[in-house]
Amino acid sequence: MEWLADPSAWLGLATLILLEIVLGIDNLIFIAILSEKLPAKQRKKARMIGLSLALGMRLVFLAGSFWIAQLTEPVVTIAQKALSGRDLIFLGGGAFLLYKATKEIHERIENSAHLGGGGKATAKFWPIVTQIILLDLVFSIDSVITAVGMVEHLEMMVIAVIIAMAVMMFASNPLSEFVNKRPTVIILCLGFLMMIGFALIADGLGFHVPKSYLYAAIGFSIFVEVINQIIADRSKKRR
Repeated sequence: MEWLADPSAWLGLATLILLEIVLGIDNLIFIAILSEKLPAKQRKKARMIGLSLALGMRLVFLAGSFWIAQLTEPVVTIAQKALSGRDLIFLGGGAFLLYKATKEIHERIENSAHLGGGGKATAKFWPIVTQIILLDLVFSIDSVITAVGMVEHLEMMVIAVIIAMAVMMFASNPLSEFVNKRPTVIILCLGFLMMIGFALIADGLGFHVPKSYLYAAIGFSIFVEVINQIIADRSKKRR
């Protein structure tokens, strides 16, 4: 615990907490989209159970974080491309995100599973919770690798993850209400999910996509959507 007396360690911890929260925002938005399929009385419970179980799994990931980060030895060769355990994790996570985002967009466009204004929820509770956990685990890969790359002490990683997850739980209800009242925001977020999935697959294949590019694209899209929402709200007030 020598790091407690090191000011630079505290600065690193504060930075890591901020990054973990930023990385968790996308995750939280997708959880809001999934929980919307449940009856109103079950949505909060699903989010809390999913996030609580995911926190436990993320801490397990952290316990083996150094092992995960060091999975760089080739374990399989596909089309003359040597893939490590870390690459396979990225490929699997990216493929899951692409599948999930494509499926959600299709359902909403076709209106086959989307809950309209007063529609009935048809999804079952535990399958939705399971999907929430799977989504969080995929995002946990990025979160854990970020933590390992930023700080050296496991205690600091655990503190950062717990604080970030506490913020996510606190913000889950208001953020869910905001997102689910705005269909265009949902489609935009699903687009982000696909972009992150592509980035994970590219990383798994050895083509690293700088995070700054992703954040710039996401930030610009959010800026445009904020302007659209402001214009839409002003138009409603004038009617």
